[in-house]
Amino acid sequence: MLTRFLVKKFIPQNASVSKTRASYSTLSSITGMICNIILFITKYIAGTISGSVSIISDAFNNLSDCASCIVALLGGLLASKPADKNHPFGHGRIEYLAAMIIAVLIMLMGIELMSDSISKIISPKPLTISIPVFIILIFSISVKIWMAVFNTHLGKAIDSSVILAAAKDSKSDIIATSATLVALPISYYTPLPIDGIAGAAVSLFILKAGFDIIRDTLDDLLGKPGDSKTAESINQLILAHKKIIDVHDLMIHNYGPGNSFGSCHVEVNGSESFYAVHDLVDHIEKRILEETGINMTIHMDPVDTGSTTIKNCKEFTKKLISGLDKRLTLHDFRFAEKSDYTEVSFDLVVPFDCAYKNEQLQSIIAKELHDLDPCYKPFITFDRQMIK
Repeated sequence: MLTRFLVKKFIPQNASVSKTRASYSTLSSITGMICNIILFITKYIAGTISGSVSIISDAFNNLSDCASCIVALLGGLLASKPADKNHPFGHGRIEYLAAMIIAVLIMLMGIELMSDSISKIISPKPLTISIPVFIILIFSISVKIWMAVFNTHLGKAIDSSVILAAAKDSKSDIIATSATLVALPISYYTPLPIDGIAGAAVSLFILKAGFDIIRDTLDDLLGKPGDSKTAESINQLILAHKKIIDVHDLMIHNYGPGNSFGSCHVEVNGSESFYAVHDLVDHIEKRILEETGINMTIHMDPVDTGSTTIKNCKEFTKKLISGLDKRLTLHDFRFAEKSDYTEVSFDLVVPFDCAYKNEQLQSIIAKELHDLDPCYKPFITFDRQMIK
């Protein structure tokens, strides 16, 4: 209820995509700062009363979350800037850099808290346990549960890695505070340094949260393969037209959330009117942009669909490569008659973990095609799969 109210109150309706993303980012960051400041104050008081390093560690973790919210706010505002001559694809990837900075801040805090916890294990001190301390911790867990749900809702709404990183951080805080809540009463009945151990456990959760965010953000920065569901949607939109025979070489490039560019090749009958097919491809590109938000560029490959010889050779080659590795696929298959041989050219898509090297595949295919017809000489272009 509260999440829907805040979204309705602070997110403008019918605004541009960049303004909407900036509004979501601002709402998430300001809400996060308010909640984390309240949690820091209450937990610090509880930690001081009880003398618990794990609670004080958790309090400073919330204070570091405030710094993360400020970074997220600045990152969201900068990422919403429109494209310019120096950045023609926009500034969307700033969100990934902001998420990376947040992750580093989280990990630095985790290292500092681990150091304090180890000191507490080596030199334990008695704790003061009271009902107000437990109430504060339960309150903290409740707030963090709401924040995790809140940021997950906002992050998914605009596909924001920064806001989703904040949601992950809140989830790790829930586990960390719960561990502290359980450790306090146990420490009352044992001489073991349970508080220091709980503080170390909290630190490990914080470090893992930071590591997970860095791993996910690095994938976005380095360039990860396109999403299979998005690729399938694009394929369906293209193949819905009878003049399109096949689709291949589909690539999707991410320049930040909501700012993707793609390209692919489509096979069309070589006897079709070039102008008619070109108009069709223009229509498909516009439809893909409307349906998926991806700016698509489509290249046309004319193929001979009337030759029985080419069709039989293609089927033979497909069966051959399937026997080597069922994941191997080919496209853009065509003949070119030379003076003393027939050039059989095609593109072969090879998985990154294929057992065969390109040279081995070339040799095997060349031998089998030569056995089929001594005039056949393959010219293979090796591709890599760009969709996950």
